[in-house]
Amino acid sequence: MLEHFCECYSNLSGLILCPVLGSITLLFIPNSRIRPIRLIGLCASLITFLYSPVPRIQFDSSTAKSQFVESLRWLPYENINFYLGIDGISLFFVILTTFLIPICISVGWSGMRSYGKEYITAFLIREFLMIAVFRMLDLLLFYVFPESVPIPMFIIIGVWGSRQRKIKAAYQFFLYTLLGSLFMLLAILLILFQTGTTDLQISLTTEFSERRQIFLWIASFASFAVKVPMVPVHIWLPEAHVEAPTAGSVILAGIPLKFGTHGFLRFSIPMFPEATLCSTPFIYTLSAIAIIYTSLTTSRQIDLKKIIAYSSVAHMNLVTIGMFSPNIQGIGGSILPMLSHGLVPSALFLCVGVLYDRHKTRLVRYYGGLVSTMPNLSTIFFSFTLANMSSPGTSSFIGEFLILVGAFQRNSLVATLAALGMILGAAYSLWLYNRVVSGNLKPDFLHKFSDSNGREVSIFIPFLVGLVRMGVHPKVFPDCMHTSVSNLVQHGKFH
Repeated sequence: MLEHFCECYSNLSGLILCPVLGSITLLFIPNSRIRPIRLIGLCASLITFLYSPVPRIQFDSSTAKSQFVESLRWLPYENINFYLGIDGISLFFVILTTFLIPICISVGWSGMRSYGKEYITAFLIREFLMIAVFRMLDLLLFYVFPESVPIPMFIIIGVWGSRQRKIKAAYQFFLYTLLGSLFMLLAILLILFQTGTTDLQISLTTEFSERRQIFLWIASFASFAVKVPMVPVHIWLPEAHVEAPTAGSVILAGIPLKFGTHGFLRFSIPMFPEATLCSTPFIYTLSAIAIIYTSLTTSRQIDLKKIIAYSSVAHMNLVTIGMFSPNIQGIGGSILPMLSHGLVPSALFLCVGVLYDRHKTRLVRYYGGLVSTMPNLSTIFFSFTLANMSSPGTSSFIGEFLILVGAFQRNSLVATLAALGMILGAAYSLWLYNRVVSGNLKPDFLHKFSDSNGREVSIFIPFLVGLVRMGVHPKVFPDCMHTSVSNLVQHGKFH
């Protein structure tokens, strides 16, 4: 019975279509009926989430080939098809995407008084686009879908943002990601002219000259570096987080930042191995500078959201060090922090959202002594602070440890600087928690105190479960990814 169920539903088109059908259904409901709108949006996202682990049941972890492959003729004259599949690297990113969308809809549950239907529709459409990014095996559509994701996010920041500069932040976010990706489009066109197709599987077996590899690698780097983001093209991220609503910050930290690192793994590293080797010192230098610089910058911020945003930049640049270490430990280890990063900063933004809902400020200097008035939130906040420090037993520890092992085999100085960045990360995480939770209350600034309610605690529980699950028993993740990562390292990728 279970096998029959898997055969019927292993076709992953339904995973993409479910949020689309939810969005279409919402078009026929009047804006005044906010309760049915909420329920339909939440049900559509929950069904998608419950559906997403089904491929894991039939997933064959012994092969590096894409599985559950589907192809639809799109532009046959140019040999461009709607080509979908999934492998050990992308499997868990799809599950992470479907996990976060119900959370985002639940976060805005009580605040959706204006444009509620449009709010939920924007998140459902974004879910469809993000799932497609991780499943896409066609180069042109691999460009189209990531560049479509900023459109609903632009609307989310511009319409439901929290401050007067939200329009500027929305435009900055959109233009940074768009301009960087134009070089990626040029690279895809050049690949199309040489191979006659945009099929990713065929392109991976194509031999490019060293000069062309370098040009194509630089073009793809311009696109992916903005999305990570790497220094100095990281300015858009703190501004976007500060102006975005809480749910917008949760999904922005959870998924789109992975498009850049996923693009390196899917496109740049396997397709241009010689250029990757030549550029590794450059990536190491840029990433090490970014880790130290953003860690020091974080300790000087006064806005809670900016502190978490700059922390995200440091963590993601540690991931790039692991990806460009030519060994299984580095590349495999870099995927685990990417998954953990979808949980920890997202949960920290939720904690900040709880404080902002009550006190209408995110400035650190106004907070203190919350452990006496908000013990539940203080305990939850402490758990995610430990994870942000990569403490043993949390989701971040194993992956970042493997990154350091992999980087040390290639360059001990870079590994030392990365470890220093982790020490600085622990310092600013403890500093933030101490400033907000410990000390004396400041009744001159904060007047009304109420701890996290049942709905808020229920939203935090899945994050806590995922954090502990990845930290205590992470074996399921390397088991699924090992063959794909080994294939990336061995088959002509880092020779």
